[in-house]
Amino acid sequence: MRKRIAGVLGLVMAVGAAAPAAAVAVPRVAIASHGYVTLTGGRADVRLTPRNDGWAAVAGATVRLHFSRALGGPQQLSEGCAAADANTVVCGTGPLAAGGAGREIRLRVGLEGAPAEVRLEVETLHEGDAADRDPVGDRQQVLALETGDEYAF
Repeated sequence: MRKRIAGVLGLVMAVGAAAPAAAVAVPRVAIASHGYVTLTGGRADVRLTPRNDGWAAVAGATVRLHFSRALGGPQQLSEGCAAADANTVVCGTGPLAAGGAGREIRLRVGLEGAPAEVRLEVETLHEGDAADRDPVGDRQQVLALETGDEYAF
């Protein structure tokens, strides 16, 4: 009976050991965008840099910037950026190397009603089948007051 149990355990251990070797490794990325927003005279100035702190490069990512107030007035957007709806701008990052930063993205957007404050939500989404090892960093929020100060996110 002992030989039978030992044989079964040996078989289970051998099969269990083979499973991880057969598994396909999923590339890991950690995409986030960090920067500043300033609110003055009814416009928000945003500059941010997307970053990939993961172990795999990505062909590109999209940064979604959602303002708590509707966009209004003249807009100055970086190349690769466009208004997606009344409150949102989306920007393509281009390729992001593993462990590297992308190009700086700058925008100046007018906001309806010259608000005294604006909440900015920044979400970074990567393309491809890589897994994000830190999805919490994909979404950030910052409240900017109409002081002319830089508020970091």
